[in-house]
Amino acid sequence: MEPTQRREDGSPIFDNLDIDLVMQVLANTAFSPFFVFFIPVFYIFQGAKFSDNIVVLSSIYYVAISVFWFVKWYSRLYRNQGSLLLRPGPLEWSEQIVVVTGGASGIGELLANTLAVRNVTVVVLDVNPIVTENYNIAYYKCDVSKWEEVEAVSKKIIEEIGEPTILVNNAGVVQGKLIVDLSAEDVQQTFGANTLSHFWILKAFLPSLLKNKSGHVVTMSSALGMTGVAQMSDYCASKAAVVGLHESLRYELDKRYKCPQIRTTLVSPGHVLTPMFKTVTFPKFPLFGFLCPSVPPVAVVKRIIAALDDQHSQTILLPFYTNFIPFVRHLPSFLRDLVQWVSGADYAMESFVKISGRRLDEGSLLSEVNTKE
Repeated sequence: MEPTQRREDGSPIFDNLDIDLVMQVLANTAFSPFFVFFIPVFYIFQGAKFSDNIVVLSSIYYVAISVFWFVKWYSRLYRNQGSLLLRPGPLEWSEQIVVVTGGASGIGELLANTLAVRNVTVVVLDVNPIVTENYNIAYYKCDVSKWEEVEAVSKKIIEEIGEPTILVNNAGVVQGKLIVDLSAEDVQQTFGANTLSHFWILKAFLPSLLKNKSGHVVTMSSALGMTGVAQMSDYCASKAAVVGLHESLRYELDKRYKCPQIRTTLVSPGHVLTPMFKTVTFPKFPLFGFLCPSVPPVAVVKRIIAALDDQHSQTILLPFYTNFIPFVRHLPSFLRDLVQWVSGADYAMESFVKISGRRLDEGSLLSEVNTKE
């Protein structure tokens, strides 16, 4: 399906009706055990018998919905090795030191400034400085793809600010090229920023979390880490590697270090309205925006902060359609290709222009735009 529609950052996402809003309403009505419980009760009070089909079917539906939510609740409880009765106390935000990589723009910048408003000490690692008026944001110039720089900066951070309690591995870059067009520098930059940086940040700061037996690690991946699309091979591969790293980290913390108190949250969003993917194009058929809405950065940041506030390990998939991506690869080939064609994913990068993370050898942004035109 030919992509001919481009989404801009300023699109009124919250004003548009999409599947995520519909599912949110259904979760609190037709899929809510509390709401569904009153359906058979209503019919019984109207004179229906317990053996009537409407009462039996609505009761079965209530049980099914209740089982679904119970399994979700118990899965979360089990993963976090929590108590059936006790919840963790409120997070003392003023005592947290949060390291955010790639915090000079996009999701990282918004997250850093939002946390700063909560009186959190935020440390931003980026090759570019963050523009902010918040006094409690400290910026350290660092190419997080290089271990030597991360090692040196981490020592300065611990000495000057203190031991971090929350790590947000957010740095990322996208090239948007076909495999044969990727240079060695492109591939090295992609895996350096998207994958190796996660290893280096963990290697530098995880010992402090283990020593204190508390903390939270947030891993920014992508929905494309669960599938592959044309002209995104390096990006998809780097994000898939991050998913594997995150899962291994969780089991190392739980099984080898015996420290499940250190929480781990994986964030895998779909298309986010940031400069990095500003020039991506999408199919223009009417239902595409409804079924596959773009995500504003504020929605991602709200979910991350909620996860930190809950002090629970979890996986964040948004928007709603991303929940089904892991199952697409198990479809018969003709059905998977149909889904790929309808999504327009294999053509979304045809007019892509790299905006963020440009290297000196790539020339100016203006020259590339003129070339594309």
